Amino acid sequence: MRQSISAGVTQAHISEFQRDGATCIPGLFEHLLEPLRAGVAKNLENPGPYAAENVGSEDTGRFFDDYCNWQQIEEFERAARDKTVNKAAALLMQSETVQLFHDHVLVKEAGTSKPTPWHQDSPYYFVDGQQTLSFWVPLDPVDEATLRCVKGSHRWSKPVLPTRWLAENPFYEKNDEFQAVPDPDAEGMAISEWSMQPGDAVAFHYRVLHGARGNTSARTRRAFSLRLLGDDARYVQRPSKTSPPFPGHNMEPGQRLREDWFPVVYSADSATLP
Repeated sequence: MRQSISAGVTQAHISEFQRDGATCIPGLFEHLLEPLRAGVAKNLENPGPYAAENVGSEDTGRFFDDYCNWQQIEEFERAARDKTVNKAAALLMQSETVQLFHDHVLVKEAGTSKPTPWHQDSPYYFVDGQQTLSFWVPLDPVDEATLRCVKGSHRWSKPVLPTRWLAENPFYEKNDEFQAVPDPDAEGMAISEWSMQPGDAVAFHYRVLHGARGNTSARTRRAFSLRLLGDDARYVQRPSKTSPPFPGHNMEPGQRLREDWFPVVYSADSATLP
């Protein structure tokens, strides 16, 4: 890497991300807080085609999530193209470039009992690589409803079978390619979690097992995520339709994702990407 350490990222952050698969960077999105809050309000008012409500009849509260709206919500595109954010991603991934995969909004209203189930993001996606990164950014103070990441799970030899969050049934047909979803608390796994202020960011690898408790606090927890890709990320074939599906992409295994759909938002060789 030719880039100097900056953008709020220290060598300790890089080492923790590479070793554990996740790290927390205070204030990385602080300058984007008000735009992101406005964008989430727009998203809640006009959900996109992939929006979901994730509470069942036995749950309390509301757990809303939606993704792939950066082209419709200008505040999300502003965050996705932010040079400070994307330089931080490049440093953590040790990548010369950063490519946008998609955005993701998760809102748990006060008193929401439904947890975010333990899962890895990578098995849902049609892209994989060593250089992948998500930023998870609370827009409200969080403590118990913060993100929880199992240390080192990005290095597991077998991915975790993805499930549908509400129905809790497998996303793909069970096969030997995947392992069952573990119970990290019961199994005594080492878990990283952080009390966070608005604008802080957890950076985590697509292969890290992560989840979150329900929100039993008296305030809503809004979170915004960016899913980003580095130099070695490539299209992979999954057993069936992925999430997000991106129909009609016409890509083949081993290809970099098409840049007209998934723009390069940072390059170490260029300070002036659009």
